[in-house]
Amino acid sequence: MTIQEFLQGDAFAVNAGVELLEIGNGYAKARMEIRPVHLNGGGVCQGGAIFTLADLAFAAAVNSHARLTFSINSSINFFKSEKQGFLYAEAKEVFSHKRLANCEINITNEAGELIATFNGTGYRKDTELPFEAL
Repeated sequence: MTIQEFLQGDAFAVNAGVELLEIGNGYAKARMEIRPVHLNGGGVCQGGAIFTLADLAFAAAVNSHARLTFSINSSINFFKSEKQGFLYAEAKEVFSHKRLANCEINITNEAGELIATFNGTGYRKDTELPFEAL
């Protein structure tokens, strides 16, 4: 099994249309095409959809070490709205320890403009994952 196959188990993100483009050691990049189902009452991409995109990139980056890591805290800041096209989330682990990990994620549009930032802290369990660490 690969980490990509493991993360296909995140049915919510998969059904939201989030795709993992790249995963490395403490790093991940994901994208999501904004579809009508993602729009809020104001006609722009709903914040929860953007959070889901960032959260899967976070999960890929912090679980790349093959130890089960769950989010214990997440925050997001929204700067610009979008109503169509692709959004990208690039996650970089900035702290990695036996029990804790922290990751910063930038969410951008197709033009590379910053849409939102996400910060997540994860707790590493002793559970080994069924793939090789990256």
